[in-house]
Amino acid sequence: MITHLETLRSEENVASMARFGIATGGALGISNPDIRAVARLAKKDHLRAMQLWRSDIREARLLALYTAEPKRLTTEEARHWADDFNSWEIVDCAADLFVEAGLDELISNFAADEREFIRRTAFAMIAGAAVHLKKEPDATFLAWLPLIEAYAGDPRNVVCKAVNWALRSIGKRNLACHAPALALAKILAESPDKTARWIGKDAARELAGEKLLARLR
Repeated sequence: MITHLETLRSEENVASMARFGIATGGALGISNPDIRAVARLAKKDHLRAMQLWRSDIREARLLALYTAEPKRLTTEEARHWADDFNSWEIVDCAADLFVEAGLDELISNFAADEREFIRRTAFAMIAGAAVHLKKEPDATFLAWLPLIEAYAGDPRNVVCKAVNWALRSIGKRNLACHAPALALAKILAESPDKTARWIGKDAARELAGEKLLARLR
């Protein structure tokens, strides 16, 4: 499978990826839609996904995330993969898998980790869960608001954007989540911390929008 991926190499795409802040070490320059197409043909295979991850090739790792079996993914495997995170796109793809695998207990631990890509994973998971876990009680998401407040001051780009994303996603979930999320956004908007203030103002601007309120009602 890796041999096949290598036949799809594009140096031009590697250069384009770098402009979007995607880590290009070990990258072959294959677009995500093309990797997903390969994943659909390859089907799910958890053991193979573990082997693909160990290759250190960007596209092989994305293929591992697309073809891993969520029900078989363990907490330890997720932690091991997180140790290797070095790019926001890998993180966001992995976060979806971790949510599907029901590994929400990792969120607080990932948030407390000082490594920027692991911390991003926590908030990408919150954002993804708010959208995809339709049957999850609202209390689950409201319980994550203090975590958002606690790390809203992290100035690193990949982190603060994910914190903002998580706050907005909770607020857009439904009316029950909207009011507490907007209230937190307004608190952060008045923060003396520059990063927290940006997160709060940006989130409040979206959450207070009439179109969103009309949809939630």
